[in-house]
Amino acid sequence: MHPDMHLPLHYFHSAELQQRASEFRLCRRPRLSPRQSLRMHLGWALVELGLHVLPNGHALPAPGTPRTA
Repeated sequence: MHPDMHLPLHYFHSAELQQRASEFRLCRRPRLSPRQSLRMHLGWALVELGLHVLPNGHALPAPGTPRTA
């Protein structure tokens, strides 16, 4: 194969993969109801809030909490 053919083949294959990926995203995207969407956004907001409340990532259990492990 001529060395100059590798780059055009790469571009062609890359464009084909990008097209297939965009088709896959379009057909696999779940449609969320407004309630589910709100629930998901609220859940992630609570996770983000928890990460801000515990900046070092370590939480101490409340006194008197039984050990689970």
